[in-house]
Amino acid sequence: MEQTVQVERFITADPNDLYGLVADIERMGEWSTETEACEWVGGESGPAVGAKFRGKNRNGKKRWSTMCKVVVAEPGKEFAFDVTVGPLKVARWAYVFEPTAEGCRVTETWTDHRGRIAMLAGKPASGVTDRVSHNRQTMEQTLERLAVAAEPAGL
Repeated sequence: MEQTVQVERFITADPNDLYGLVADIERMGEWSTETEACEWVGGESGPAVGAKFRGKNRNGKKRWSTMCKVVVAEPGKEFAFDVTVGPLKVARWAYVFEPTAEGCRVTETWTDHRGRIAMLAGKPASGVTDRVSHNRQTMEQTLERLAVAAEPAGL
């Protein structure tokens, strides 16, 4: 059964600026509480559909790596990528940027693509027993950190 978690936040910043921050995956560790670092692989150097990057993640003492593939790269509108661990599908992460009179509504969405094996392996590998609740909390923190960096005092 596919599960989705979605959080949103209004940020006083331009959608293009916010897209630029999120799509610069080498900075993802600044926003995400679980991502330590990301790096482009296969000669890629920026966000484009089909580009791949490696994510290095941590939760307490637990550490793991993922491979990600950009599936949507529309500056100022949407950035999304699919995540795998080895041959196993894990999730899709998406960020949608909608202009408002005061700035932008940012919606972050996590869609669980794990099958039974990935779901069972994920608990001991990541230390997270309730991925839905955990992700909701960390996504809210991610958007808070993004807002701090992007709003006028941060940019």
